[in-house]
Amino acid sequence: MKANIAAWAVRVVGLSALVCLWIKMPAIITGAVSLGLLWGIMVLGVFITYRVLDIADLTVEGTIVTGASVAARMITAGFSPFLATVAAMFAGLLAGLVTGILHTKLKIPALLSGILTLTALYSVNLRIMGRPNTPLLPFKVDSVFTPLEKLDLPPGVSSLIVGMVILVLLVLLFYWFFGTELGSAIRATGSNPKMVRAQGINTSTMIILGLMLSNGLTGLSGALIAQHQTFADITMGMGAIVIGLASLIIGEVLFGKRTFKNTLISVICGAVTYRVIIAIVIKLGLAANDLKLFVSATVTLALTLPMAQNNLRTFVKSMKKE
Repeated sequence: MKANIAAWAVRVVGLSALVCLWIKMPAIITGAVSLGLLWGIMVLGVFITYRVLDIADLTVEGTIVTGASVAARMITAGFSPFLATVAAMFAGLLAGLVTGILHTKLKIPALLSGILTLTALYSVNLRIMGRPNTPLLPFKVDSVFTPLEKLDLPPGVSSLIVGMVILVLLVLLFYWFFGTELGSAIRATGSNPKMVRAQGINTSTMIILGLMLSNGLTGLSGALIAQHQTFADITMGMGAIVIGLASLIIGEVLFGKRTFKNTLISVICGAVTYRVIIAIVIKLGLAANDLKLFVSATVTLALTLPMAQNNLRTFVKSMKKE
């Protein structure tokens, strides 16, 4: 009970601090929250592989660029931004399919399968864009945010609204899907594959479906991020898996994971929290060259927090017994 009160106290203090920062730095915090929501779509994908399937999939570092490059190339070619975004999601699904086949059919370890697909996607992404960088601004094209931007909303608000609507729909969809027979089979595959096989379920198919879902979300996230920042770049996926894991761990530590629904919401909150932290430290004067070091330190701290919490609980219990 005391632990729950402490956890809620931390959340209230954190939310109050965010509101205060929003009042003092509205543009910076709005931009960070909106970008965090768009990255949150990718973090949901990382959650499927890392938590549900118990697989460390590095494909996402290439898939997020694939989604961005497909969307940017199609939009600059005159296609609807909505169609381009859907195509980017399907490109991500295909990338996940490749990784799944390498792992389940060719018996290549999951980590290596992701690395192989990631390496191949570097060349594929260059082929799609035709160059390392595809800017959208010079072409004066529309994006999925354009209808809201025409309402003269403050900067970043259109991205925030779109990201929030998409994430709410995804959380509701995932909560329903993973409660179905197929979704439960995917969850069980990550928890106890031997038991699942004993029930006559094809675990290879479940793993492939999970990897496709994860990378489809990552491709969707890449397409939205490219339209938000008005360009797609071949290097934008560097460290994506670290960002995903950091957001995942931060969300679970700060917001809990008591139920599946709570975990899905925590993942998104973690992505937003991570982006707000990055925006604040940059505002405070952190050099761009030191950002990767800070990210690595943040992930390390986030990963050690659960162990520190368990040690603290054990210490408190031992003190009570004495």
